[in-house]
Amino acid sequence: MNSMKRLSQIFESSVKLPIDDSSKLIIMSDCHRGDGSQADDFFKNENLYISALNHYLEQDFTYIEIGDGDELWENKRMSDIIYAHQGVFELLKKFYQKNQAYFVYGNHDMVKQSDKFLKANLYEYYDKRENKTVPLFEDMRAYEGLVLEYESWGLNPFSKQILLVHGHQVDDLNSSFWKVSRFLVRYLWRPLELFGVTNPTSPAQNQEKKEIVGKRLTEWVIKENHMLIGGHNHRPMFPEMGEPLYFNDGSCVHPQFITGIEIDRGEISLVKWGVKVRQEGSLYVGRDVIAGPRKLRDFFITKRIFETCSLKDLG
Repeated sequence: MNSMKRLSQIFESSVKLPIDDSSKLIIMSDCHRGDGSQADDFFKNENLYISALNHYLEQDFTYIEIGDGDELWENKRMSDIIYAHQGVFELLKKFYQKNQAYFVYGNHDMVKQSDKFLKANLYEYYDKRENKTVPLFEDMRAYEGLVLEYESWGLNPFSKQILLVHGHQVDDLNSSFWKVSRFLVRYLWRPLELFGVTNPTSPAQNQEKKEIVGKRLTEWVIKENHMLIGGHNHRPMFPEMGEPLYFNDGSCVHPQFITGIEIDRGEISLVKWGVKVRQEGSLYVGRDVIAGPRKLRDFFITKRIFETCSLKDLG
């Protein structure tokens, strides 16, 4: 199926989440949580991720993960991932218990589209330390996409929709042929990765593929006239005013830092969490704003003015 049509189908069929200028969301993707081995790209940034999530939990944010949260191409068993990162999953459970956690699946955790898989692996898990089964994400659902219905009030009230999707749908090798790609990653590239060889077919490793993914997602934004927040190519994106409204939250496996998109009381920002140094020399985990904050309504108002001017020019 044409990737543009597929994105449009996801947009039309996705669960709608209403938000307004009081909402607080953190959107992350591409954690690639692994089994704790040398091939686990998430492991080196785990403490950054935990620090960030503790902050967002304390500040009453809703956590939205838009794909590739767990590395289920390299790893066969979800239980190995939970065991390696039990503290992370207990933290995510706190968001979930407050009804403030949503999970979108990507190509590397495509198996989460199966309710049978979720029930068998994520409703509960076996705690080897306590020697008992413990509830985790009971009755969990995973989505191919979500749509934020943003309502802004004031002098000029309006409602706009924002598609949240992983983005692999525009990449045939990672959508239509994902099982072939999983086979190659699991049985060819993962063993080589243990020796320091990277996978050249991955959008995360290949600059050309990164740009192709970004270009195709941007084309959908222009064609359908909607805002989109995606992941997949690990390339953070935050458009300037008047540009197509394609945002990308980056990933949690950048060298020495993680990135995400915040929507905080009507403002949107691209943020980075990393290790910083205090003046006296001690280390701490801190947050930096890479782009923004900008008011969401400003993006939409600028877009409407641009469209109106374009229509006048055409007339």
